[in-house]
Amino acid sequence: MSDDASVVAPRRDGGAIFALALAARIAVVVWAAGRFPPTADGTYYQRIAERIAAGLGYTWLWPDGVVTYAAHYPVGYPAAVGALYAVLGAHPAIAMLLNAVLGALAALAVHRLAARAAPRSRAVPALSGALVALHPGLVAYTPALMTEGVTGSLVACAAWASARARERRPAPAPFAVIGLLLGAATLVRPQALVLAPLFAGLALSGSPLAGGPRPQARFVTRAAPVLLTVLAALLVCAPWTARNCLRMNQCALVSVNGGWNLLIGADPASTGAWAPVQVPEACREVFDEAGKDACFGREARRYIAEHPGPWLGLVPRKLAATFDYCGAAGWYLHASNPAAFSDAHKVALGAVETVFERVVLLAALVWAARRPARAPGAARGPSLAERALDLARLALFALGVVAALHVHAWVGYLALLGLALLQGRALLRAPVLVGAALAVVAATAATHAVFFGAGRYALVAFPLLSGLAALAAARQNADRPAAGALRPTTHARAAPLARPRGFGSDDELL
Repeated sequence: MSDDASVVAPRRDGGAIFALALAARIAVVVWAAGRFPPTADGTYYQRIAERIAAGLGYTWLWPDGVVTYAAHYPVGYPAAVGALYAVLGAHPAIAMLLNAVLGALAALAVHRLAARAAPRSRAVPALSGALVALHPGLVAYTPALMTEGVTGSLVACAAWASARARERRPAPAPFAVIGLLLGAATLVRPQALVLAPLFAGLALSGSPLAGGPRPQARFVTRAAPVLLTVLAALLVCAPWTARNCLRMNQCALVSVNGGWNLLIGADPASTGAWAPVQVPEACREVFDEAGKDACFGREARRYIAEHPGPWLGLVPRKLAATFDYCGAAGWYLHASNPAAFSDAHKVALGAVETVFERVVLLAALVWAARRPARAPGAARGPSLAERALDLARLALFALGVVAALHVHAWVGYLALLGLALLQGRALLRAPVLVGAALAVVAATAATHAVFFGAGRYALVAFPLLSGLAALAAARQNADRPAAGALRPTTHARAAPLARPRGFGSDDELL
C-alpha cells in the first residue's frame, strides 16, 4: 500500500469517528434543548454567561440590587458560552451545541492517540474512538451546562497535542500548544494545571532524546520544554489572575472556592461527597467572597493539622463517591425536569452507564496486567524478580476485577494505577495515550481525596480511559500493518537506529 493511502485511511476513520460522536450528541441536544433548563451549578454558569454576553463581565446581581465582582466558579466555561451568547443569543441550546462539538473533538483526539499507540491496526483506534463517541455517560451529559465533560474534552485534545509534540521534538511550538490547551482547561477546572508538566513529560518520554554530552545539557534539553508548557498554561490564565488581584481583594489563579471545597472535605461528618458548608465560628463575620474563601481554607487546614487521622480516614469515602457510580447525566436531567426525565429514567440510564464504565475498567485492567515485552537478547526464562512481579501483577489484577464487579469500583481504579506502576521503566516508553489516561485518573483520585468526591468528577477521565481500554485488543507482537493502518514511519520526522522494546511506544505496536 502506498504511503499516501496509509495516511488517508486513518484520517478518514478519524473523520467518521468525529461525525459519529457529533451526530449522537446533536441528537441528544435536539431532544433536550426545549425540555431541560439549566440546573444545579449550571444555573450559575448560565447567569454568568448571560452577564458576560451583555457586557457586564463576571459580576453577580444580588437580590437587594447590589452588584459585585465574583470569581467563585471558574471563568472558562461561562466566558466561552458568553462569547457565543453575545453573537448567537443567550439560549442554553447554544451551550449544549458547544458541549457537543467539544465532545466530538474528544472522540477524534482519542482515535488519533490510539492510531499512534496501535499503528498496525485500524480496528483498535476505531474502537477507541467509538467508545468515546458513544459513551452513554458522556453523550447524555451533553445538555448539562457543566464543566466536567468540557474539561475531559480539552484534556483529551491536550494529550493529542502531547503525542504530536513527541513526534516533533525538540521543536518548542508543540509544547506551547499543550500549554495553551491545558491553560484553557485550567480556566474551566483549575486542577487541570497539574497536568501541564505531566503531559510535557509524556512528550519527552518514549525513545531517547539526543542530548548534549554533559548531564547538565541533557537536563536543560528536557527541562526547557516542560517549563515552556507550564508557562504557556499560566500565560493563558494570567489576564484573569490579574483581574482577580485587582477586583477580588486577593490574588487567585482562577477561582476562589478552594477553601470552601477543602472545608467541605474536612468535615468529620462528611460522607465523602458534597455537603452544605459548615461555617466555622471564625468566619461568620467575613462576608467578602475572597476573604471568606481564605478564612474557610485556614480553618480547614487547621482542622487537618490537628486531626490528620480522621481526615485521612475520609479518603476512601471520597474516592468511592468519585469512582463507584457516576450517574451525572441522569442526575442532571432529572434535577432539571423530573416530568421529562423521571426517577425510573435516571436509574435506567445510570445502570447502562455503570455497566459500560465497568466494562471499560475491566478492559483497562486486562491491558495493564500484561507483562511488558521482553527486550531483545534477554534471557529466555523469567528471573526470580520477574516471577515476583508476575505474582504481584496477578494479585492486583484479581483485586481490580473483583472491585470492578462489585460496588466499590474505586479500588479497581487504584489497582489499575498499581498495575501500571509495576511495568517500571517500560511505562516510560508507553504511548502517550497510556500515560495521559493514567495521569488523569491519578490526578482525579489525588484531587478528590483531598477535597470531596462526586461521580461527575470522574467524567474528566472517561475519554482517555476509554481509549486506553481499547488497547486491550491490540496485539503485543509486531506484525505487518493492517490495510490502511497508520504506518510507524508516518509519525516521526526521524526514527532512531534502535528503539528500546517494552510496553510499546508511539511507533510500536502494543
